Amino acid sequence: MTITEQDPAAPRALRGLADGRASVRLRAALELGTTPDPRCVDALVERSSTEPEFFVRDMLTWALTRHPVATTLPRLLRETRSERPRARSQALHTLSKIGDRRAWPAITPTLLCDTDDEVARSAWRAAVVLVPEGEEAALATALATQLGRGGRETRLSLSRALTALGEVSVPSLHEAATAPEPHVRTHALATERLLRDPDVGFGYAIEEAKRVVALGGGG
Repeated sequence: MTITEQDPAAPRALRGLADGRASVRLRAALELGTTPDPRCVDALVERSSTEPEFFVRDMLTWALTRHPVATTLPRLLRETRSERPRARSQALHTLSKIGDRRAWPAITPTLLCDTDDEVARSAWRAAVVLVPEGEEAALATALATQLGRGGRETRLSLSRALTALGEVSVPSLHEAATAPEPHVRTHALATERLLRDPDVGFGYAIEEAKRVVALGGGG
């Protein structure tokens, strides 16, 4: 990447992105977001795909949202097809923050079912933000195939995505509540409860659903 002599801060910030100290990388990302330069987008995206610290990744995402969508969108869309899980996850997360629905075609069934939980969670969040009007029910059907997957955080993320879609999720949740697998029925019933009463905690909804399933309900 070539930065002109008129932009002395940009080379310094770009070097900072590769520094071994997280605090320096954080300041560099902040600087690159505060003074956006489209020529720095590639470096920001590349650093996002390898950055180990969550709070630095969050700042990198913010910095990318400060740049023109015409510049960031093509680069992020390529990253969603990367072989590196973190690259896919961060690209999806950033696309959800940008919120431009032209990114919707990138939310493929493969990403929604990605074997990496973090990638799948990012895809679910992005899908809910980017789904075009009229396609919400189809998205809910796709998301419902993942009910019962993973640990608590993964299941919570999926429940949040389904409840964010609203009533269009109900048919898919009803169907999943009759699945042969108890953990799928439990997750479906808990998500239904959260849809009806958003103030109920996820943990409580899960425990309640477990009791229902243990007593033979939901199937």
